[in-house]
Amino acid sequence: MSQYLFEPPAVVTVPVEGQDEIFPVRRILCVGRNYAAHRREMGGDDRDPPFFFAKPADAIVSPGRDVAYPPMTSNLHHEIELVVALKAGGKAVPVERALDLVFGYAVGVDLTRRDLQNAAKDKGQPWEASKGFDESAPISAIKPWSGPAPQGRIQLTVNGDVRQDASVADMIWATQEIIAEASKLWTLAAGDLIYTGTPEGVGPLRSGDRVEGQIDGVGKLAFKVA
Repeated sequence: MSQYLFEPPAVVTVPVEGQDEIFPVRRILCVGRNYAAHRREMGGDDRDPPFFFAKPADAIVSPGRDVAYPPMTSNLHHEIELVVALKAGGKAVPVERALDLVFGYAVGVDLTRRDLQNAAKDKGQPWEASKGFDESAPISAIKPWSGPAPQGRIQLTVNGDVRQDASVADMIWATQEIIAEASKLWTLAAGDLIYTGTPEGVGPLRSGDRVEGQIDGVGKLAFKVA
């Protein structure tokens, strides 16, 4: 019988609100520029289709943990997002069935090394170093959910000052459409997390900053940039 050369890494998990069971993370998919005002903020056009990028599962920062300011950047940005947690998957999932795959929702922050992202854009290079670095995906506990996706207020503050304040209903592509589109590109499965895009107001973080985010009906997230 074959044996591992070394101990395999532990499964990345996220707590579930009101339950002892924990959610095992398979992978993280993210949607770029899914709010019209943020597209304009980043120099895009409202007619651009959404696009996906990925973060590794171990980029997750569990609730209650601080985030280390990452190396190789002087322009770390916050991007608050609704996160979809899947309990099932499939290929080419119809929009009308997409919400059947959802276990619940969480509040997430897509941390971005903006200077590295801009440099990669200028050279036509991939974004992994700017998006998929260590501790780049803080998340709240997952709230189990059934029925229509959340549509309420999404807000982020830094040291008590409001930076991002919008409504999830402002998303260009709705949650069920995002899931359906992602399933055309990947075979989705239980354990997948999808960060669904951020509204306008993204901005820089510095060591010592206190970040707090919330989405009405979903939950709250707080961490310090260590």
